[in-house]
Amino acid sequence: MDYGGGMGGWGWLFGALVLVGVVLLVVVAVRLLGGGSGGGAGGVAGGGAPGPAPREDPRARARALLDERYARGEIDTDEYRERRQALDEGS
Repeated sequence: MDYGGGMGGWGWLFGALVLVGVVLLVVVAVRLLGGGSGGGAGGVAGGGAPGPAPREDPRARARALLDERYARGEIDTDEYRERRQALDEGS
């Protein structure tokens, strides 16, 4: 009796290729939906070659996070002002 599904014993290879294909699709979907690893097609302006990603100022990022926390109500006005002043003094 032939229990190999008519593939002559190569059924395992087909199954392995299908599994690799599914894993690759999941990886690509995660990168596309999750913003990628930073080396994608975004950031090419005017058709030129992509350069290195611009470095964000750490203080600007800290200020943005502070603004977000205040907007969400995680910190009150006094704490917001105190932390903003500390950030501004560090400039």
